Amino acid sequence: MKTLYWIGGIVAAGLLVGTGVRLLGHADAQAAAPTTAPAANANTNKHGSAGGPLAGAVPAVTARAAAGSTVSGVADASSGQYQVGEQLKQSPAVTDQPYQASGKLVNGYQEIAWEALIPKDWDPMAPFKGLKLDQLTDDDPRADAALWKAKKYWKDAPVDASMEGKPVRLPGFVVSLDREGEALKEFLLVPYFGACIHVPPPPANQIIHVHSAKAVKNVRTMDAVWISGVIKVERSDSSMGASSYSMKAVSVEPYTAPDKG
Repeated sequence: MKTLYWIGGIVAAGLLVGTGVRLLGHADAQAAAPTTAPAANANTNKHGSAGGPLAGAVPAVTARAAAGSTVSGVADASSGQYQVGEQLKQSPAVTDQPYQASGKLVNGYQEIAWEALIPKDWDPMAPFKGLKLDQLTDDDPRADAALWKAKKYWKDAPVDASMEGKPVRLPGFVVSLDREGEALKEFLLVPYFGACIHVPPPPANQIIHVHSAKAVKNVRTMDAVWISGVIKVERSDSSMGASSYSMKAVSVEPYTAPDKG
């Protein structure tokens, strides 16, 4: 896959909350960059960005990534409900808004958002500072250097130490590290569809290494689930990506929208 499409995936996939990002499935696919930035989500987070920590950061590059078709076969894993790069939808009836944490206690576990795992003073866009990515081409050595710098920077992403030992509940997509279907007990939880499979891994502080207290039946890679348990600040490396948090989940359930009533 061409360097700029990888960069588009790193910057946009799932981190532009509420924005469907579709990465090109083939390196030779071509797409023209639009002259306007994609619409920003109305919600803001603790990083001061509309929608997500990287929202609107490099619109021309992320739009190039969004311009292609979905990677073949991936959308089928969610029965077409999600495309590569999309975050969980708020509900079946509200598909134009991303999941928003209610903050409620559910069986003793507090519902949190993925942003809660990111330190407030950490800038995920630091590797791209000073670069006009929308003006680079794939044969520009600065594009390749930015890609590898970003990958290392995100792999070493810092944690929020205050999360250690908290009983939490949050939803995400499964990346299996074990047998699927009837005996899944170990997996990564990621915030957007296709992460670690068809797009680069998110920052390590946006990946949770999950060990289920019991085998989870009928769950496969890219299924959307809720997990509940005590979160730990613990570094782990796997073939699918590096994670900065872990959890021994006491509950793994199919994803349904949070109750805000």
